[in-house]
Amino acid sequence: MHWLGRHRRFVVAAICALCSGVIVAVHFFPNFPFLSAVWRQEQNFEDFLQREGRKTATHPDFVFLGLDQTTLELPPFSAEELASSRALQLMTERPYPWSREVWALLLDRLFGAGARAVMFDFVCNPPNDGDPAFHAALDRYRDRVVVGANFDLSQNMQAVLPNATLIPPPALLDDRVGFVIFFSDPLDRKVRTVRYTTTDRILAELPPHPSQEVFYAMSARVLAKIGHTADIPLDFLPRQFRFSANNAYPPRPLYEVFDPKFWHANYADGAFFKDKIIIVGASSQVQHDFVATPMDPDTPGPVLHLQAIAAAIDHDFLQPTSERTDLILVCLAGLLAWTLIAFVRRPLICLIALLAIAAAYLTFARVAYDRAGLLVLVVPVLSAFLAGGMLSLGFEFVLERMEKLRTRRTLERYVSKNLVKEILENPDSFYSSLRGVRLPATILFSDIVGFTTMTESADPEKLVSQLNEYLSRMTAAVFENNGTLDKFIGDAVMAVWGNVSSRGVAEDAKSCARAALAMRRELHWLNQKWKADEFPPFAIGIGINHGDVLGGNIGSQEKADPTVIGDAVNLASRLEALTRTYPVDILVGERASELVRDEFHLRSVALVQVKGKTKPVEIFTLIGEKKDAGDQEFLKRLETYEAGFRKFRERDFRQAKILFSQFLEFYPEDALAKMYLERALEYEEQPPDATWNAVEVFKKK
Repeated sequence: MHWLGRHRRFVVAAICALCSGVIVAVHFFPNFPFLSAVWRQEQNFEDFLQREGRKTATHPDFVFLGLDQTTLELPPFSAEELASSRALQLMTERPYPWSREVWALLLDRLFGAGARAVMFDFVCNPPNDGDPAFHAALDRYRDRVVVGANFDLSQNMQAVLPNATLIPPPALLDDRVGFVIFFSDPLDRKVRTVRYTTTDRILAELPPHPSQEVFYAMSARVLAKIGHTADIPLDFLPRQFRFSANNAYPPRPLYEVFDPKFWHANYADGAFFKDKIIIVGASSQVQHDFVATPMDPDTPGPVLHLQAIAAAIDHDFLQPTSERTDLILVCLAGLLAWTLIAFVRRPLICLIALLAIAAAYLTFARVAYDRAGLLVLVVPVLSAFLAGGMLSLGFEFVLERMEKLRTRRTLERYVSKNLVKEILENPDSFYSSLRGVRLPATILFSDIVGFTTMTESADPEKLVSQLNEYLSRMTAAVFENNGTLDKFIGDAVMAVWGNVSSRGVAEDAKSCARAALAMRRELHWLNQKWKADEFPPFAIGIGINHGDVLGGNIGSQEKADPTVIGDAVNLASRLEALTRTYPVDILVGERASELVRDEFHLRSVALVQVKGKTKPVEIFTLIGEKKDAGDQEFLKRLETYEAGFRKFRERDFRQAKILFSQFLEFYPEDALAKMYLERALEYEEQPPDATWNAVEVFKKK
């Protein structure tokens, strides 16, 4: 414990270093099932930036003509509409795939309208009766048209090319042919990058060689044909690019280009296509040309080509930080966490600072992404920072709790438990109360009857052991009922409710009453135990009073104790002493009785004027809590006693005698009833003078 406290900064440094070290190690050994997820989550965060961050600008000159379900099924056409369109005739002759003459007619129509470039996002591999017409169109518009090729991933990247009738071999070297494949992430099959160029050796996973053949993506071919050759990345590397918005390039039904009414209404007789870059491809689910991207799990393949072209034109590529930079950031995160926790000793400020720094770093990552296309490492860095910081805070919390527990246990050996709690948990309010404050409180005094006499004849060692056991039980009763142990006065106990902390004057008084009843029960149990051990029994007297007291740190400059003083305290002490006069073990003052009467059974004892008081006070004894069953017969007969007590006060001694006698028929050993019966008999024979008011005046303490 002491070693941890002395070397806390070293321990915090070890925690932060361990967190950073583990994350760095997992980067090189990614086989830890849980920890490796930290690095995998980085990809999810980058995907989040793609969805929520800045997008590549939408190019209004890009058009997607889609083979949607409507185009594949075709609506009914009138005879005049079919007669006026050779393409519609071919499209209605048989289901898709139609005669490739349709594509030739499409090129004529689009380039006739002034289109800038057209690309076909599919591979025209099997022979088709329209191949000669399409071949002728490809030759006519060779500087403005591109068709697709593919690599079969299931056949060791075997090329799938347009048939030789359309493009003579070697087709991949023809500038009208570009590969359409996007290589997805092997972990989650999402497309995040585009290769504008690749080689046969890269596809075969072989090192580069001067003899390698270079292949161009469809996007690269189109970029060259529209005058953006300089914007094509030629480094054969996969380029992570910024996506456009999800609905940037919605598909337009292909058949509308050939339908006269839509050609006129939607495309202004072809003026819409002037200077447009057009891609033709599948947009229906049945065609299965959808890929998962960070933006959408079902992104149409043709849209990806348009986004790749837009990213190249706008130079909107994303650049992740280098591996070396990533590892340095993780280590710096651990160092920053250590600096914060080790030198800022206030946990709440540390926690707020941790969260603020994490939020600032996230903001920085977002700004870097939006403005510079820089993908700063986030998840592993913040994991190292927050894990190191939180675990260090946890260590600091445990260390503080251990220190508090050690301090609490040490203090509790000398002062009350709730006083220790108040000092440790609310030091400011406690220390301010030590300067002196007037407050309502309930005070309890308890004392062993005849203890001084016992000390003269008892075995000292046994008596001290017995006394310590007794005091332990009595103080436990105080603590269990939220009281403050004010002090031991020899064998006497002084306890207070409401000085250190209060739950309301009524509840404080009731807690004090419960403590007194608990003391009664504990003493009964102890006496039975001591009888078996042949120890002499104890009898105690308890006095309870409520009133305003002066609380503060009372004493000299050399020694002072937090305690309460005042008339209410003195009266509680006097009541405890009166238990020797009145044959009861608990006496309750008038103000305290008013506060507890609704939940406790009380019995009238006397109207007394103690030494130092000018006004008499009613005193009562505690019977028990009303919620406990108790002796219902006794409580019922007690009404007779109370009636006799009232008659005694009213000087009706004859009636009082009768009532006390009736009560004693059932409880002949009741000392209090016996005492009042004797007085009633005495006063009946020799009545007191006219000034008698039933007040008993005590001149001694």
